[in-house]
Amino acid sequence: MSSNEVSQAAAKAAARAQDAVDSGRLNDAIADLAAFGGRSDGGVSRETLTPLDLQARRHLIERARALGCSVCVDTCGNLFFRRAGRQADLPPVLTGSHIDTQPVGGKLDGAYGVVAGLEVIQALNDAGVATRRPVEVVVWTNEEGSRFGPGAMGSSAFAQSGRLAGYRASRDASGILFGDALDAALADTPDVEHSALGHSVDSCVELHIEQGPVLEGANVPLGVVTGIQSVRWFNVTVSGAAAHAGTTPMEVRRDAMRAAVELAGHLYACGDAVRARGLRMTLGRWRVGPNSINTIPGEVEFTVDARCVDEDVLASFEAALRDAVAGLNAADGFAAQVQNLFARATTRFPADMTDLVERGCARAAANAGEGAPIRVTSGAFHDAMYVADLCPTAMIFVPSRSGISHNAAEYTEPHQLYLGAQALAYVVAELACR
Repeated sequence: MSSNEVSQAAAKAAARAQDAVDSGRLNDAIADLAAFGGRSDGGVSRETLTPLDLQARRHLIERARALGCSVCVDTCGNLFFRRAGRQADLPPVLTGSHIDTQPVGGKLDGAYGVVAGLEVIQALNDAGVATRRPVEVVVWTNEEGSRFGPGAMGSSAFAQSGRLAGYRASRDASGILFGDALDAALADTPDVEHSALGHSVDSCVELHIEQGPVLEGANVPLGVVTGIQSVRWFNVTVSGAAAHAGTTPMEVRRDAMRAAVELAGHLYACGDAVRARGLRMTLGRWRVGPNSINTIPGEVEFTVDARCVDEDVLASFEAALRDAVAGLNAADGFAAQVQNLFARATTRFPADMTDLVERGCARAAANAGEGAPIRVTSGAFHDAMYVADLCPTAMIFVPSRSGISHNAAEYTEPHQLYLGAQALAYVVAELACR
């Protein structure tokens, strides 16, 4: 066939797969997975590599096998469910997400992308679509990072296998090593083929709830994600002198908290000055020493999370932060320092991938009589951020009610979940038939 004929055939297969997605089946599958760690308040507590997580993984393994998939697990615990293609030697089209949650999370964050991926395989089966390439649904290990830090371990180690050695030394709050928990998880799957980290992937598309208010505010059911904004994390330490709160006159104090609060106010002002250019700045974690009601704080630490699509804005903000810290160092009786914790440049998804996502979303929305999709940027990290280092990658968003996520109140309308899975089926099928 000519390239034009191949494209037309792929588009037809994509439409058939999209139309075969079943809403009731999808929502039942979401509920079934949420039962592993489900709470009475509607939330889910299923942190990575816990017994509940391993039970949920087993549930998905059996479901994937029932769909005719082969299953393998790599040395970081990432699970892959593969539906064979006509040409087995071709790299697969990858979809999926993660199933670990925050200590008290919702039933959709991450899990929706995995369940929807399996629904896509079911739809391909029902529609009788034999794809040229294999299709794989992945369950990434430890995306949340709530039990072991950092987050997105599975996808980042898949992208760069050398990272795993360092990750294995991470400990949870009980002192358990990630490496030990991982080894136990791998031992729990003796019936699953084990593989090395990383294999060739043709392309990837991740479906996720938005975790923000943009789509709901625009009253549209689907978002075409153009990329993931850049982030820089810092730790700031301000040192003064601890002293008695009742006996030390105000004019001679070296109050680290007062200096840190003044520095925080300056950072907020810097952030407000460039808010229109998309900067989002958060001072998220504070530690005060000695943290006593009747002692002047001698040392204060806080973290800074700065995010923006525009790297120049972030660079300017970091310069302002360092200038302010240098000013504190010059002040009599104070010392301050800033430490880089993490930095990740903006992830921009390829235009041909976002165009394909837009076609799939537009068809699903139009058939349902809904508004056309809009293009959005992700403010949160996702596994797709690391997979984008390896292959053409894209993302699809569905709305989050009130923008809430990482919370038992996390919710997306079942009809919107259905449209998201339909859009995913279209994109995956077209990519796999090319």
